[in-house]
Amino acid sequence: MRSRTPDRLCAEAVDLARAAAEEAALPGMVGEHIDTVADGDRVVTHLFACNEAGYKGWRWAVTVARASRAKIVTLDETALLPGPEALLAPEWVPWSERLRPGDMGPGDLLPTEADDLRLEPGYSGEDVPPPNSVVSEAMAEVADVAEAEDADVLPGSPAVQPAPTRGGIADLAEELGMRRARVLSRYGLHAAADRWEEAYGAKTPMAQAAPATCMTCGFLTPLTGSLRQAFGVCANEFAPADGRVVSLAYGCGAHSEAAVMPKPPRPAAPVVDETVVEPLALRPERDGGSVEEAGPAEELGHS
Repeated sequence: MRSRTPDRLCAEAVDLARAAAEEAALPGMVGEHIDTVADGDRVVTHLFACNEAGYKGWRWAVTVARASRAKIVTLDETALLPGPEALLAPEWVPWSERLRPGDMGPGDLLPTEADDLRLEPGYSGEDVPPPNSVVSEAMAEVADVAEAEDADVLPGSPAVQPAPTRGGIADLAEELGMRRARVLSRYGLHAAADRWEEAYGAKTPMAQAAPATCMTCGFLTPLTGSLRQAFGVCANEFAPADGRVVSLAYGCGAHSEAAVMPKPPRPAAPVVDETVVEPLALRPERDGGSVEEAGPAEELGHS
């Protein structure tokens, strides 16, 4: 068992430890002696303060030792180690855990793990599809038809006819539009649905204050497949979720029927009645006679 009491000769070798620290550090960067730690029998580590501005709280650690029944203390190693109050970099996190939506840019590649739970085998490229593959069910349905159509009929009795050959799984998968190595698993589908529901779902503040849900909005474009029952895509450029997958229970103030603006009133078109003839006023002549017509200028007092 290691002794907790530092060896006397090793503990007294402070000058030897300081000289080793000053040789490794820059001039003037080794501070006062802080502590002496017993690492084992006749093995002691001397700690010195580090005066470098960028290493506040760090300490120079110099380990010395001596052999059994030896009187000479020797140097083992010198290192700069963080102390209890040292400023350290954050713990390293793998890139797969640091990645966040929106981090990828043009030219970036995002590898997918082979055992990603969000995916399941689709088209594997093998002659026999996996039992949980989407191709396996299609293969079972069209196997009999494929055998009958691909069989080569040769002269002779049926007993000597060669066994029909099936088309390759790659050809069948491509014809059915399923030539994908992996497809979305049920776990991946549920994870995506939970993510969309959290971002644009019924519990968001925008949906709580909305006059109606997206289910009754004319700008909603429903998805296909099983997701059609719960999600759609917003097609309103003025909505906060434009181009996003939204829950049918989501809503916002840009609902198509939230506030229908009335049409502005249009004034009636002017009516010109050209069939009415107004009588002209008669005026007396200067010599006592009368004139049947009087022009507009004369009625205004102009001769």
